Order: sequence, then structure tokens, then C-alpha cells
Amino acid sequence: MSTTIRTTAWMLGIGMAAGVSVAGAQTLNLYTARHYDSDEALYDAFEQQTGIEVNVLEGDSDQLIERIRREGAASPADVFMTVDAARLQRAEEAGLFSPVDSAVLAERIPAPLRDPDNLWFGFSERVRIVYYDKEQYDVPPLSRYEELADPRFEGEVCIRSSNNDYNQSLVASLIAANGPEATEAWAEGLVDNMARAPQGGDTDQIRGIASGECGLAVGNHYYWVRLSLSDDEADQAVAERAGLIFPNQSGRGTHRNIGGAGRVEGAPNPEAARAFLEFLASDEAQKLFSAGNNEFPAVEGVEPVAVLQPYADIDFDDVSMSVLGDNNADAVRLMDRAGWR
Repeated sequence: MSTTIRTTAWMLGIGMAAGVSVAGAQTLNLYTARHYDSDEALYDAFEQQTGIEVNVLEGDSDQLIERIRREGAASPADVFMTVDAARLQRAEEAGLFSPVDSAVLAERIPAPLRDPDNLWFGFSERVRIVYYDKEQYDVPPLSRYEELADPRFEGEVCIRSSNNDYNQSLVASLIAANGPEATEAWAEGLVDNMARAPQGGDTDQIRGIASGECGLAVGNHYYWVRLSLSDDEADQAVAERAGLIFPNQSGRGTHRNIGGAGRVEGAPNPEAARAFLEFLASDEAQKLFSAGNNEFPAVEGVEPVAVLQPYADIDFDDVSMSVLGDNNADAVRLMDRAGWR
């Protein structure tokens, strides 16, 4: 069953009454802001293992949060899934989640990757790294995020806008590590070092290196992986020119973010929701997450997809994802004051 068919079935209301499908099997109603076709493999594997049919509604994270809030007690949603700690925090603040007391999730999902009150759980990891132009630099020119504000890189940095959630969470992690004043000074220095006004997505920042416009760029790791694995020789050339830096390896570790999910308050199928969340923590699902979008598994001991195995020993920042959510508003304000648009 394709994602389109699943979503269309949802929109038509098939299988929504009391959590029972037209065939009489139990269902799970999933609202997801993940837009990866590869997630279909997760749903298929869960259905095969449990016999629970997965109905999927895809959409923008904030739109889905508002939809669930508006639907209230009548919402058919059982699970809300999204990417980025700040988005999970927004859903939590909107009162969307109900706690899931699960020994499986407590054992398998590391504490920094789950809400302290078990309202949501991280199931995949993505790291925000720095790329450098290998034609300009023989060796990586920096080793810490903090160095992106160094005046020696004036006019060299390409990065997305401040309204990008991934950048907001990076800044939130810097606030946790260095405090708000030092982080605001860093943001001002970063703005001074920008090669161009922020534009485009993460792939566009990497392409800026290949075009010679940027000496340094910031983006999530899997965008580079996609380019390197592309059938397009031009994409492969872009990836080849960009060197990878996993910052702060000699200190707190490289900033990571998560894809995560939680059970919706008032879920019509609460036990199906619990089963789905626990399934997402299984070895099988963790490998599917990694293979599908080249993300790192959240569960310790599960090997990532082959292309990521050279980076499997990278140290990650252990700051709690809930702290990143808590710091999000401060991050947005200081980015704005720094002139980061």
C-alpha cells in the first residue's frame, strides 16, 4: 500500500470508527510530519508483526499540531510523529501528548532522547555538521561550532535562515553549552561571516561549496549522503568537493537532533499507539530508520546503514532534547537580535 493510498484512505475516513477498520482489524491512526517515502517500510513491518493497520495523514508539523488541537477530544489521532526537538516541544506545550509508561522504551531509548515525563521519544538521530571546501582547504579549517564566528572566516559561511528548526536547535544547544550572552555574540559573528544572505535548504548550502561561493557550510549529515549516493554525476561531484567536519569532538560532541513521536492525549487506540512506539524502538525499526533516510539509530548497539558506519564512533552532545525545546524561544530571539534572517 503506498503512502498516497494510506493518506487518501485517512482523508475519506475509512477505518476511523472506534479504531476498527472496515475489515474488522484494529487500526492505528498516525499523524506524521515525516515526508520520507521510506517510512512506508516501517508501517508495513509493523502491520506484518502486529496485524494493526496503519492509517497515515502527512502534513506540516505546525499544521498537524494545530489540527489535533482543534479536533480536541474528537481527534482520531493516536500518534503524532515529527522531526526536531523544538517541534516535539511545541506539541507538548499544546497539550497533545499523554505519557507512555513503558519498560521497553525506558530501556532502549537513551534518557537524553526522550521526554523526562515520557510524553515523547526520539527514534532516529541526525547531526548538524560543518562542510568545508576541499579545494580551498587541505585540512579541516575548524573543529568547533564556536569557530564559525571567527573573523578569519569572514564572507565564507553558507547557512540556512533563522526560521529553520534545525538551526534553532543548534543555537539552543549552544545556549545550553555556553550561555545566552556568549551565544548571541557567536550569532553576531556568524552573521558577519556569512557569504550570502541565508537562502535555500541544507543541500543548497553544500552546493554553495561546490560553486565556490562558500568556504564553509552548515547542514544535516544526510543531505551530503544523498548527494554522494545520487545517480547524477553532478551531485556526486558536489559531494566529493565537500569535506565533513563533526564539530566539538574534543569536548561535548557534535550536536544531534531527533525524529520522534508520542501518543496523542485521548487516542482512540491507546494500546495500538503504545505498541507502535515500542516497535519503533526495536532493532528492526531502528535499521529501517537508518536505511530509509541515512539517519543514525537512537538505540545503542544498533549499527547504522553501511554508508554511516565510518562515522559510527562519533561522539554526540548528550544535552537533553527537552532542553533544546526549552531553549528554542530564547534561540529565536537572540538570532533575530543578531540580524540572522
